[in-house]
Amino acid sequence: MADDLHITGDPEADALLSTDPLALLVGMLLDQQVAMETAFAGPRKLRDRIGSLDPELLARMDPEALTEVCRTPPAVHRYPGSMAGRIQELSAYLLEHYDGDAAALWTRGEPDGAEVLRRLKALPGFGEQKAKIFLALLGKQRGLTAPGWREAAGTYGEVGAYRSVADIVDADSLTKVRETKRAAKAAAKAPKA
Repeated sequence: MADDLHITGDPEADALLSTDPLALLVGMLLDQQVAMETAFAGPRKLRDRIGSLDPELLARMDPEALTEVCRTPPAVHRYPGSMAGRIQELSAYLLEHYDGDAAALWTRGEPDGAEVLRRLKALPGFGEQKAKIFLALLGKQRGLTAPGWREAAGTYGEVGAYRSVADIVDADSLTKVRETKRAAKAAAKAPKA
């Protein structure tokens, strides 16, 4: 396994992400319309508030109760209701297809990179881009050695890309990722010639 992750700025939240595959998957699920640090700190808030990140507990929890857990300040996400629903859908999917084992997505049956990507894209709340970013995170920082993972991750798998959370290893790399994202947004907003 690779070194500990350094995404949130909170050593305890980062330790959870580094040791619990479901926490890392939920962090990636939450990574939209909030800062990366907020998204990936979400699993620790959930664990601390309900006592565990057990997928069975999350899947079967009363939806209103989980929404309240997500809403409690500091909120897990700016959209607590929709994200609580997504967390439950993801947990139920993992129970049904992987016996609740999040790591089985990338370990069961020794899949290649294309297969891991296919499995990630099948998850509730994971589209193509999110799946590629997560695949790159697994390959760059979590020791995934599946053949072809870089190719399957596309530009997110490139060495020195600084495009996503997959490239954050310290404060300097976080700054570089933010600069890359800002430049991409500016380019997207620029008038077309």
